[in-house]
Formats: sequence, C-alpha cells, structure tokens
Amino acid sequence: MSKNLFFIALLPPLAIQEEANKIQHHFAEVYNSKAALKSPPHITLQPPFYWEIDRLAELKTVLKEFIQKQAPIPIVLDGFAAFKPRVIYIDVIKTPELLALQKKLMLQLESALDIVHKAAKNRPFNPHLTVGFKDLTKANFYKAWDEFKEESFYYEFTASEFTLLQHNGKKWEIDSEFCLATGV
Repeated sequence: MSKNLFFIALLPPLAIQEEANKIQHHFAEVYNSKAALKSPPHITLQPPFYWEIDRLAELKTVLKEFIQKQAPIPIVLDGFAAFKPRVIYIDVIKTPELLALQKKLMLQLESALDIVHKAAKNRPFNPHLTVGFKDLTKANFYKAWDEFKEESFYYEFTASEFTLLQHNGKKWEIDSEFCLATGV
C-alpha cells in the first residue's frame, strides 16, 4: 500500500499569508532558515500522519462529516513567541473555540480512522504560525529572537474552513479545503 504524509490546518486569509510569507523569506535570507517555506503559513490542527492513498476518499468523508457540525471560529494572531532555542512563530491566541475545534478534530480522527499523533495527544495544544523553523541554528535563533520578540503582528479573522495538506516529497501542498458549517 502506498502511503503519503498529510496534516490538517487552518490557513489564514491570503493577505495575512502574504505578510507571514514576507517574514518567512526574511528568516530564509537573513537567518538561513528556509524550512518554514515548505508549507503555506498555517495553524496546525492535526500534526502530520501517514495515510494510504487508496483510502483518501474515506479520510475526506470523515472530514466532511466532521466539518458539518462545526461553526466558523474567530482567530487572533498577536505578536511573536518561540519554542526556544529553535523555532520562532506568530502567536495565536488560545480561544475556547479554537481549542475546542482542535480537540474535537483529533478525537474524531482517532475514533473514526485510528489517526493518533501520540506526542500531540500528550501535550497541550499550542496554536502557532511558524516563521523560523528547526533549521534555525541556536546562534541565529537568538539574533532573530532579539529582532522579533518585541515586533508587533496583529490580525483578527474568522476561520471558515480548514485544509488538508499533502506532502509531495519536497513540500506541502493543499489537497482539499473543507468549509465550516454556517448554520451551526
């Protein structure tokens, strides 16, 4: 059976993605951290998992059924934070709606399809939008952190869909988008 790597995320509106991309490119050029450029700017809901390609329709059916019971949610991006000493990210406020959506999605994927990310299951959800990734050296991390720790970055938007992304062997690409129900 052929398996591919997938993950599920919230993608901000294009204008916010463009702003985040500018920051990611800055990290690539100034701090030699290019890994964050391998996916569109996103907030991970379900970390990467392998799934059989010939069962992709089954995965999408479960996601469609799940999404029909979920309303759009408010998202607030506010400043920068870090997983020291390797990752710098745009901070995402932990709203009750976002925390509930992520928890329900992971539980649904586990119960319906036995998709479990053990590390994510055993730690609190920390929503974020990565701009400097694990290829950031410790020295460059501290230089970049000095530059960004006080920088402002503030956006509010309503997430009305989530996205299934698939790895093509080099980078992450959008596979499918699922619209959150509006009448829930």
